[in-house]
Amino acid sequence: MTTALITGASSGIGAIYADRLAARGYDLLLVARRGDRLNTLADDLQHRHGVKISTLVADLSTVEGIQQVETVLRDDTTISLLVNNAGAANLAPILSSSADQHEAINTLNTTALMRLTLAALPRFVENDQGTIINIASVVAFHARAGSAVYSATKAWVLNFTRGLQEEFAGSNIRIQAVLPAATATEIWGHSGITLDALPEGSVMTSEDLVDAALAGLDQGELVTVPPVEDLQLWDNWEATRLALFSASRNGKPASRYSRA
Repeated sequence: MTTALITGASSGIGAIYADRLAARGYDLLLVARRGDRLNTLADDLQHRHGVKISTLVADLSTVEGIQQVETVLRDDTTISLLVNNAGAANLAPILSSSADQHEAINTLNTTALMRLTLAALPRFVENDQGTIINIASVVAFHARAGSAVYSATKAWVLNFTRGLQEEFAGSNIRIQAVLPAATATEIWGHSGITLDALPEGSVMTSEDLVDAALAGLDQGELVTVPPVEDLQLWDNWEATRLALFSASRNGKPASRYSRA
């Protein structure tokens, strides 16, 4: 095992990935904005798992923070696994937040993920080995009022990941998209919606989410939707998506647009 770099590692899904990957023998580089939490987590994991753990305080909603982590990904040749987990949500009417606030979420959820992936890929390609896990969301295919920006960013993550999967299909590089539904993390405390407002029984623990996602990775899944039992639903979605794309390639407007 070598080193796993995990963004958004100070709590929630990122912290559980850190615990599970340390248990698998990975050294860790933990990235987040809150240095005190990172250090507490690092001390705990070091004590329990005995692996090497480094921390990096960086705000991935800023250019400077992204560049800090890009540099590490390019320079640290031990990194073989990247978990793009850092993200934020603001589940409220679009006009209740400023353009700058929306842009910060978009930068964190999409631009940072893209740039860190691009920083890691050249060495992964050179070694024909490496793993990238991108945390998207089930709202990648379900947008509602109040989630326009967040849903759009997660749809972007899904499509970005799937495009990479197509591009590197003939290699030994593993690229997985993980689509959580409602998960018990601190994102809810900052999103404008509390966990108490969600339907009873609809919220998964971070532990169950990460364990399922890693099981999906081990099984070779490209897209993992942990709560979905019936995989035929995903197969149906895929078939409809491809049929719609195929139907759009005929070079002429549909008959409903013809003039009377």
